[in-house]
Amino acid sequence: MKLLGRYGSPYTRRVGVSMHLMGIAFEHEAVPVWDTPAPVKAHNPIVRVPTLVLDDGDALVESYAILDWLDEQAGTKRLTPAGGPERRRVMKATAIGLGAIDKAIWAAYELRFHPKEKQHTPWIEHNEGQVKGGLGWLDGLAAKAGEGWLCGSAMTQADVTAAIAFTFASTARPKLGVGEAFPGLARHAARCEALPAFQACKP
Repeated sequence: MKLLGRYGSPYTRRVGVSMHLMGIAFEHEAVPVWDTPAPVKAHNPIVRVPTLVLDDGDALVESYAILDWLDEQAGTKRLTPAGGPERRRVMKATAIGLGAIDKAIWAAYELRFHPKEKQHTPWIEHNEGQVKGGLGWLDGLAAKAGEGWLCGSAMTQADVTAAIAFTFASTARPKLGVGEAFPGLARHAARCEALPAFQACKP
């Protein structure tokens, strides 16, 4: 299998980290999709990363769909429970972490792709407020978990996505001061970032 996309993309990174945690072998091609779209376009008509090219040539797109398929392959190493209340808890926490990533990107893109005179400050502040809302909720989970994991006794996709969301927000929107604002989540992210799977997929 081949994973297309740079780990600077938090979506690509959460797939890469998850594959390492699951013990699923893959090749990583750090395609700079903005500058070199052709390798991704050959497999994904909307030219987005991550794109996972399977051994039979088929391709999976969008991190949530890729991770759902990977969980099926991983068996006991799956990162999202197969059903029940445990699945709902992990899915909710993962969705909130993913939403915080989305909003951090939207805020950053407003500044990156619009000239200063066309940047809409209320829109930036709205998205940044949602980033802080999501990370704050995850910080509450982390505070309750202490040295444990966010949704139970084992690491799940909620832990992976929350840590990546925190790291990405810290980098993409440093003025938000998320490290100081959310100390529980900061400790959780530091613990995750020290793991080999995260180190192997450094942005």
